Amino acid sequence: MAETSASKLSKRIHTDGSTHYKSATAPANAVEGDLWYDTSIGVLKSYDGSSFIKVAAEIAILSSVTGNLYVGQTTDLTLSGSGFLSSNLVVNFLQASDAIDVDVTVTPTNDTSATVTVPSSVYSNVTSGNVVTIKVTNSDGKTSGNQTITAVAPPYNADFLVIAGGGGGGHRGGGAGAGGYRNSYSTELSGGGASSETNIEIVSGTVYTITVGAGGAGSTSVSARGSNGNDSSISGSNITTITSIGGGGGASDSLNTGSSGGSGGGGANNGSGAAGTSGQGTSGRTATADANGGGGGAGSAAPSVPSSSVAGNGGDGLASSITGSSVTRAGGGGGGHGFDLTSGSGGSGGGGNGSNSTTGGNGTANTGSGAGGGGRLSGVETSGGNGGSGIVILRMPTASYSGTTTGSPSVTTSGSDTILTYTGDGSYTG
Repeated sequence: MAETSASKLSKRIHTDGSTHYKSATAPANAVEGDLWYDTSIGVLKSYDGSSFIKVAAEIAILSSVTGNLYVGQTTDLTLSGSGFLSSNLVVNFLQASDAIDVDVTVTPTNDTSATVTVPSSVYSNVTSGNVVTIKVTNSDGKTSGNQTITAVAPPYNADFLVIAGGGGGGHRGGGAGAGGYRNSYSTELSGGGASSETNIEIVSGTVYTITVGAGGAGSTSVSARGSNGNDSSISGSNITTITSIGGGGGASDSLNTGSSGGSGGGGANNGSGAAGTSGQGTSGRTATADANGGGGGAGSAAPSVPSSSVAGNGGDGLASSITGSSVTRAGGGGGGHGFDLTSGSGGSGGGGNGSNSTTGGNGTANTGSGAGGGGRLSGVETSGGNGGSGIVILRMPTASYSGTTTGSPSVTTSGSDTILTYTGDGSYTG
C-alpha cells in the first residue's frame, strides 16, 4: 500500500508533542526537543530545555579581505563573509617563503564582518611583493576557504618644487611673468610670499605623472602679446593634482595690457600690468609712457618704472635648497623701451632682459623665468624673447625610493634623501 501524505506527516511529528518552527526569531514557550529553523542565518537549532543550540556547525565563508598589508607597519584588515558567529574567530596568516603561519583571535563585528590588526609577527617578517594567504575558523570549528593579499611597502612623503613655464615677452613691449611656483620643501616659501605647502604621500605601485611646461613664445607683432607659458604639474590617483600656472605674456605696443598667469606680464605704452595667481606668483608692472613694465617674479612683483626714459625691471625669483644647494629660479622679464631709451633688467633667478635694440632676452631654461620685452631703436621695433621652460623636483627618503622613473630625470642624493629633477615630462612609480 502506497504511503500517503498524512502517513508521511505523522512520522515527522514527535510522539512527545514537540514542535517544528520556521522563523527569523526564536519561538516563545519552547519545550525540550522542539526544532527551530532560524531563517535569519539559515541554521537548524534544537531546544535543550534552556536555549536553542545548533543541530550542526555553521559553515564559515571568507569572501573578501580589504585594506593594506604594509611591510614593517601595522594596519587593520577588514574581513567580509558569513558564519563568523559572535566570538573567538581565528584568523590565520600564511606565507611559506617568509616562514609565516600565525593565528590571531578576534571578536567579529557581526556574523558577516570582522576586523583584524596585522600582528608584528606578520608585518615584521613578510617580504614586499609576497602574497599572504588568509583564512578564518569560527567558534563552531569550521574553517573557510582562502583569500590572499599582497604585502607592499608602506606609503611615504615626498617634497616637491613645481615651476611652470615663463611667459613670452611683448613686441616693443613689457616683460613677461614667471611661471607659477609651488613648493613644499622645509619652510621655504611658495610664490607670492605664500607659505610652504603640504608634501605629498607616495603609495607603492602608484604612478605619478610629471608634466613640465614649456616657456611661452615672444610676440613678433605690436598687435599681439607674448604667449603665456605652459603649466607644470604632478598628478597621481591618491593626490590632488599639483598644478603651477604658466607665466603671463608681456604686453605689446598696441595690445598694451599684460596677461595674467602664475606671475603677471608687464604693460606697454601706458598699459597695465597683470595680476599673478595667489600662492604662486606676483603681478607685472604698469608702463609709464614708452617705458614698458617688467613681469612679476615668484619672489617679488616687478618694481615701479622709475621714469619714462627707463623701462621697468622684472621681479625677483625665489631660492630653494630642495636639491641640496640654494638655487634661485622664476624671475620676471625686464620691460623693453619703446622709444630708443634704457630697457629693464630681468629679475634674479633667470628673468630675460628687456631690450631697446634687439629681441628681448629669453628666460633661462628650466627656471620658469619670464622673457624680456622687445624695444625700439632708430625706428626699428624688436620682438619679445621666449619664456624659460619650467621644472619639477621631487625629494624623498632614499630608503623608500623605488628607482622606477620615466623621462630620464637626474637622480642625486643629499643626506638621507634622493632628489629627482625633471626638466621634461616623465613619471615616478612609488
